Amino acid sequence: MKKKRISYAAAINQGIKQSMEISKDVFVMGQLIDYSPGAFGTTAGLVEKFGVDRVRDFPASEGAMTSAAIGAALNGKRPILVHMRIDFMIYSLDAIVNWLSIWRFKSNKESKAPVIIRAIVGRGWGQGPQHSKSLHSWFAHLPGINVVMPSTPFDAKGLLMESVFSNNPTIIIEHRSLFNLHEDVPVKPYTIQIGKGLIRKKGKDITAVTIGNAVIDTLKASKKLKNIGIDMEVIDLRSLTPIDKNIVFNSVKKTKRLVVIDAGWESFGAASEIISFVSENKTIKLKSNPIKICLPDSHTPMSSKLEKSYYFDENKIFNNIKRSFKI
Repeated sequence: MKKKRISYAAAINQGIKQSMEISKDVFVMGQLIDYSPGAFGTTAGLVEKFGVDRVRDFPASEGAMTSAAIGAALNGKRPILVHMRIDFMIYSLDAIVNWLSIWRFKSNKESKAPVIIRAIVGRGWGQGPQHSKSLHSWFAHLPGINVVMPSTPFDAKGLLMESVFSNNPTIIIEHRSLFNLHEDVPVKPYTIQIGKGLIRKKGKDITAVTIGNAVIDTLKASKKLKNIGIDMEVIDLRSLTPIDKNIVFNSVKKTKRLVVIDAGWESFGAASEIISFVSENKTIKLKSNPIKICLPDSHTPMSSKLEKSYYFDENKIFNNIKRSFKI
């Protein structure tokens, strides 16, 4: 299969473009998506190729555009809705919670609403608390919606195209810090199964379960840990709902140690849920208490120095795991 080295943002752009070429029912909508370079480069060139009927710019009204996407989906279309800031997607919670998530249940699965929402998370550059929230645990708690978090350009394209042509409403959470990450990506269309995790690195001493942008720092930390004799297995869940519990169970049964690394708030989040279902599995006997590495229960500071201490990086992951082995 022919591949080309492209960025995460370009992989999203390619996935959208090829989805629109495959089906005329696919269209993209959102705020400022029709200008150059579009939504952080991910919608560049689409309006020139497909026209304004299939690349629909919206005013800053998150609730209205989300409701319009649901209406279009109920009439046979497959909208890709871009919320450039997940923080302001909160204005559309009524449409997401009270309509999109429950539509299949209300219709006894007779009617479907295949809305794809791309929700972008900011980080760095003094983004502050209104442009950097990690809300994936919120949406994963909601029945009826898939929550997908690609960590690589390959996954960004494949998971997007899988979502577009499924009949499930899906929120794809993209971390802005990944947009310049480059990787070899197949030129032709392809899909990746949602709900199937991936072992990014094999190991025997401890299992690291992670997702989204946290995968990158975790892999870097695993190299440092290898240098001091700790062989860490790294699992990229790829999606939170559905979640691949089996890949986690099989790994932890082997390593008998668990660390969950999640770029969300520490309390009541995805990390706690993962530790909970592992701890409840009576076939798993852990050698030590599970470790949780998350963001503190506080909002993101705007100061660059405070922001640096707020987020974890490869060094914080390394030090936390090293301490657990009492090295």
